Amino acid sequence: MDHTLALPLLIGLVALALAFDFLNGLHDAANAIATVVATRLLSPVVAVLFAAAGNFAAYWFVGLHVAETVGKGIVSADTITPAVVFGALIGAMFWNVVTWLKGIPSSSSHALIGGLLGAGIAHGGFGVVESSGTSKTVIAIVLSPVIGFAIAMALMLLTSWCFRGVGPRASNGAFKSLHLISSAAYSISHGGNDAQKTMGIITVLLYSTGHLTGDFAVPQWVVLSCYTAIALGTLSGGWKIIKTMGTRLTKLNHHSGFCASTAGSFVVFGASAMGIPVSTTHAITGSVVGTGAARRSSAVRWSVASRVIVAWFITIPASAFVGALFYGLTTLF
Repeated sequence: MDHTLALPLLIGLVALALAFDFLNGLHDAANAIATVVATRLLSPVVAVLFAAAGNFAAYWFVGLHVAETVGKGIVSADTITPAVVFGALIGAMFWNVVTWLKGIPSSSSHALIGGLLGAGIAHGGFGVVESSGTSKTVIAIVLSPVIGFAIAMALMLLTSWCFRGVGPRASNGAFKSLHLISSAAYSISHGGNDAQKTMGIITVLLYSTGHLTGDFAVPQWVVLSCYTAIALGTLSGGWKIIKTMGTRLTKLNHHSGFCASTAGSFVVFGASAMGIPVSTTHAITGSVVGTGAARRSSAVRWSVASRVIVAWFITIPASAFVGALFYGLTTLF
């Protein structure tokens, strides 16, 4: 390949990938800050600054296993072309914008996976799909909210028992501090998992166009660029989704906010360690619902939760369809 001719296209696609990363942060800001905003622990402006700092801090705390899974574990790296990357990114961004406008906390991660699968299959058929990485991702769609739900409910019951003899003022003060710490942890886990999906896309693009040789490894400039982009996106906020996450699913306080953020952190950090591109949206939504269910079933607005769940299951097919469509459009030129 003539790298000189490929360079303008490469730069454009890298910019598009970073734009998706920015949109990811904008779309998923609610994941990290909905609980602290809903409980008024932090003002919205301070909360997004806090979450953006946490997103970038993942650079020092989280490995790059997820980037490797996305780069070579969903669709065969040898079949990736600039057109496939373009279709994947447009498919993901389209679905993100639709759900953002509707205020639905869907998964940016699965939108990107869907876009990549749709464009990849349109290019090379079903044989290009890497079953191991794809199956882990699909299984996580079901398991991550369920695990988050279970951990959050267990934490609510355990902490309620531990603080049973403590006065309301003292317990509320303790949970305020714990809530802030757990929210910081979730912000770091969010950045560490979500930014790496874009790292994987950019790295496989560099690899497939001959700009990266040798073993599949994420360059440092790609790591820093992606963490910066998602942090800036989070800084821009996603207020409609924050409202859904923080107020419409169930009523939150510092106690339940701490339990939800902690449960979500366990799920996302665990997935990152195993290289699974999990949905931070699914993890925190399941955790928030778990805190409500721990109080009583009627504390959860199940109609809102069911609408969110429907969006989860159509995310990959919808973004795959758009990804395949835009890949097809590139073949006309």
